[in-house]
Amino acid sequence: MSDSRLAEAALPSFSRHETFAPRFGWLHKAYMQVKENPEVFLAEDATVLLGVGKNMVNSMRYWSRAFKLTREHYGEESNSRAFLSYPTWEARWLLDEDGADPYLEEQGSLWLLHWWLLSSRPGAKSWVPSWYVAFQLAPFARFSEKDLIELIVRHVNLSYEGAPAEGSIKKDVECITKMYVPAKRAKSGAPGALEDLLACQFRELGLIETVEQPVSGRTEWEFTTGTRVTLPDRIVAYACLDYASTTTRQAGSISLARLANEPGAPGRAFRIREPDIAAALERVAATVPGLQLVEAVGQRSLVFASNPFELAWDVLDAQYDHVRKQPGFPTRAEWARSYPKLAAAEARELRSTVEQQLPLIEETSE
Repeated sequence: MSDSRLAEAALPSFSRHETFAPRFGWLHKAYMQVKENPEVFLAEDATVLLGVGKNMVNSMRYWSRAFKLTREHYGEESNSRAFLSYPTWEARWLLDEDGADPYLEEQGSLWLLHWWLLSSRPGAKSWVPSWYVAFQLAPFARFSEKDLIELIVRHVNLSYEGAPAEGSIKKDVECITKMYVPAKRAKSGAPGALEDLLACQFRELGLIETVEQPVSGRTEWEFTTGTRVTLPDRIVAYACLDYASTTTRQAGSISLARLANEPGAPGRAFRIREPDIAAALERVAATVPGLQLVEAVGQRSLVFASNPFELAWDVLDAQYDHVRKQPGFPTRAEWARSYPKLAAAEARELRSTVEQQLPLIEETSE
């Protein structure tokens, strides 16, 4: 029987990062270019415009899309089959010069991007199935490269029609460790590994650490758990409400047990336990009307008095001094009118099955 959890959450996209983890400055640079020129990643002078090598151009394009900062759709020409990139409202909110944190100087912004990378909703699925399996579906805390590859291969084979070569998934696993393991202890060896280790900000989150195995000589890693001192309460609350909004846009509630343990939920993405989620939500609820924690029949729940998606953004915007209240800041509707292809891209994903929407493509470095 097919396990559809991965197919429902993520598009079958493997090894498109060109072995590069996202580097410092890439997302801001890509956004600033894309908002002026949707064809920038396809341009002959893309390497000059973006200031990176050819393979890095492909990687920047991939990561911008994976973090939900761009969407891709056909260009204006009726016979165009090339996918152009259009900046999302979320990218405008975060990365513009007057945005929340254009240079990602706050660690809370990295936690937010990590959530966007893994989060999934109809019309905006995750583009990183290997990452999704690792953080959301893995039944273990400690793992070797072989363990994680085998787990991803199993989920891929159960969830999609067709499968990439195992080598592509191996590159994904190598990229996961390069992206999150502290530089001085991460495994290297793939092209560009040293530079990635020195430049990838997501290592600062401390989500994965190396576990030395002196007897076997085999490198293993471990997902860390516990209180996340760099994870702001409002980012936790935003993620919880954002997750709740995948099932309802009305007032309602969601149990803390689901938020902590359900595949796709913030507890698994951030590797935090129910008491840590409860503590963060209690502090936020004390300052946000329409948000409270209640207990009934021995179960604690987050209760929201209005649309959780809108409430989530109220909470998140407050973390960054109310960016949306700045004079001239565009609403979602205004941004959508500026980039109508965003709606077309979402509609295309919504009306297509995973297999129809995106073929399995394996990209390798030159």
